[in-house]
Amino acid sequence: MKKTYLSLFLLLAVLLLPVSSPAFEIGARGYYWFPSLDGTVKVEEAGVGTKIDFDTDLGIEDENYPSVEAFIGLGNHHLSLAYTDIDYSGRKTLSEKIEFKGKEYEVGYTVDSSIEYRMIDFHYQYDFLDLENVLAGFSLGGVFHVKYLEGDVSLKTTTGTIIDEKEDFTLPIPMLGLNLHVGILADVLEARIRGTAIGYSGNKIYEVMGDISWTPFPFIDIHGGYKTFVIDIDEDDLMFDYDMSGPYVALTVSF
Repeated sequence: MKKTYLSLFLLLAVLLLPVSSPAFEIGARGYYWFPSLDGTVKVEEAGVGTKIDFDTDLGIEDENYPSVEAFIGLGNHHLSLAYTDIDYSGRKTLSEKIEFKGKEYEVGYTVDSSIEYRMIDFHYQYDFLDLENVLAGFSLGGVFHVKYLEGDVSLKTTTGTIIDEKEDFTLPIPMLGLNLHVGILADVLEARIRGTAIGYSGNKIYEVMGDISWTPFPFIDIHGGYKTFVIDIDEDDLMFDYDMSGPYVALTVSF
């Protein structure tokens, strides 16, 4: 009986070891994202404006973007900060009249357009269920996510009457969500799904990403995944309704 108690005590000590000695991790991750873009923008003046389609009206095409991320973790607490620079542009001869920021862009005008912004993502995650030392590992955490967008939308005519208008925007967006991590093959193959969202006054913003990572060498992870970012807001004179979705690859170095 004493041997049984001793065995149970040793097993419990092994399972509780991460609690008494929190794991520490620090690292950096580089992404390359291949999103497709689908959406509209409207900028009003005195309540008047046209909903402008990125593709049909402006000829904006898909682009690919790198991102960088730094992260740190101690026990059940995780912090990360990521930066992405977004820059879309297009040129199109208008087949329908549009109104943007109080100006009329007539049929037949050729318009150069751009959508440029910086996207900064801050995540704090707390793992309220952590079984990393059981089988291949499993954890579930709550996520507080702040997405900060700062940039502008501009339309400039190159034919007809010269019109050059730009609308600046700054959007700090707090979101809440969950992160699920599953170890498929201990220390070699892992899967992760993270989703965050917010909705208010008819507006909605959400981001979902999932990937599988492979660890061919210590401290190095190679990722393949898919990410969707959707924003549908109407704030003051600016309306954004668009979807950026597509696969990505990533490389992580951590210690």
